[in-house]
Amino acid sequence: MPVQRQLVRLSKSSRTRRRRWGLWTAGALSFSVLAASCGGWAVLNGVGSSLGRVDAIGGGPDRPADDGASTFLVVGTDERDGIPEATLKNVLHAGGESCHCTDTMMVVQLSADRGRATVVSVPRDSYVDIPAHQDRISGKQVAASKGKINAAYGMGGAPLAVRTVEQNTGLRIDHYIEVNFLGFVSTVDALGGVQVCSPKPLKDDYSGLDLPAGTSRLDGAGALRYVRARHVDGSSDLGRMHRQQKFLAQLLHQASSGGTLLNPAKLTGVMDTVLRSVKVDKGLGNAELLDFATRLKDVSASNADFATVPLSSVDHPVQGWGSTVLWDEKGAKALFEAVRAGRPLTGPAPTAAAPTTAPAAGTVPPEQIRVQVLNGTGVQGLGTRVDEDLRKAGFATTGTPSNAPGNGPAATRTVIRYDPHWDESVKALAAALPDAELVKVPNLGATLQVVAGSEYKGPAAATAPEPAAAGSGPVAGAESGSEISCPA
Repeated sequence: MPVQRQLVRLSKSSRTRRRRWGLWTAGALSFSVLAASCGGWAVLNGVGSSLGRVDAIGGGPDRPADDGASTFLVVGTDERDGIPEATLKNVLHAGGESCHCTDTMMVVQLSADRGRATVVSVPRDSYVDIPAHQDRISGKQVAASKGKINAAYGMGGAPLAVRTVEQNTGLRIDHYIEVNFLGFVSTVDALGGVQVCSPKPLKDDYSGLDLPAGTSRLDGAGALRYVRARHVDGSSDLGRMHRQQKFLAQLLHQASSGGTLLNPAKLTGVMDTVLRSVKVDKGLGNAELLDFATRLKDVSASNADFATVPLSSVDHPVQGWGSTVLWDEKGAKALFEAVRAGRPLTGPAPTAAAPTTAPAAGTVPPEQIRVQVLNGTGVQGLGTRVDEDLRKAGFATTGTPSNAPGNGPAATRTVIRYDPHWDESVKALAAALPDAELVKVPNLGATLQVVAGSEYKGPAAATAPEPAAAGSGPVAGAESGSEISCPA
């Protein structure tokens, strides 16, 4: 029986189990296909009720602030229930036991202006802080601790996986996608395969990958081997994540240059297959899916950036966890700060133009610093005045000032509230408002808050930022999609 037919039949028989064992690529692939379809809304209406839903996005005041971008956590879970052993071993080369964990994890962000995508791969063995939670199996409360990031899913399900990523990156996760690898295989086949290229032969007996040097067109099963291979060389998971990024970049290149994605006869069946093989958060309805598709429509390999969280150690032994990987604190901070601020991760560092007004001092240019103004006095019009003053000084204000919450006495001194992760950004704002009090607010997010007091005097002149400001140029290790996709 052909591999594709066998997988489609298997996928149908296992749908009722709604088990997911997959790779992030299927999620990105599905919405790339959707983006190319003029009939996307009709198809979504047809399968919306069939989408697996999971309550993954929680609330609470400790979440990072909304930065205006659309940020997705895409995971592939290591679940294999319902898949015959023979298929796992002979067709998919996916033997072994499942771990009820996230086999692959990535953050995908579409910029607020819809012109750019950022993809950050998170090593599954990252040793991070895991928030306090209710145990998924026993229901007991578990205190905050440290552990591998891929274990959070098994400990507290999708909600804990999302909270763990938010706490350690400072990024607000808007939506969650959990992928089924059978859908990935069927989708690649339905698209007629995807080209990949390698400067050297790639062979991995564990995944079944046997790829010659040069350019090859892979079907679904071959593509699965390519993105799963961990034993091609000594790079293990790091090499695998880079191949996954290359695969997605090539897919974006293929989509933007036409190819099978523009064949209307194939799109309906492809979307139906893919959308039935993923789980999404309950807030990702048909309208949100279509908006996501519309945003992706303008994204190509050339305006998509790819990065992996920088590491300081790839073999950090921890009792009870075995070998883990440690993030490079400085490098990870620079990466996530750039993502939160919506800055490109690649390209030359911007050159500072002569400002029309005196810019604030600091290492981050004011135009890259987002500010929300709150009126803490009750004096009508003060919030609007402060917003206008800061915008004229070059800051990216929201343009929608509001009254500060609370029933206490009117504020006299102006306060700047900021997330400690944005300690460079707050320097610039503090230089512009030297009389303001600085208040750290963990998990506030990328948007700084100015609570205007009755003693507000307006922005002060400050020295210009240093050229090639830290954090305003390319992020180390990041690559654009055009760099890692196959040559035209």
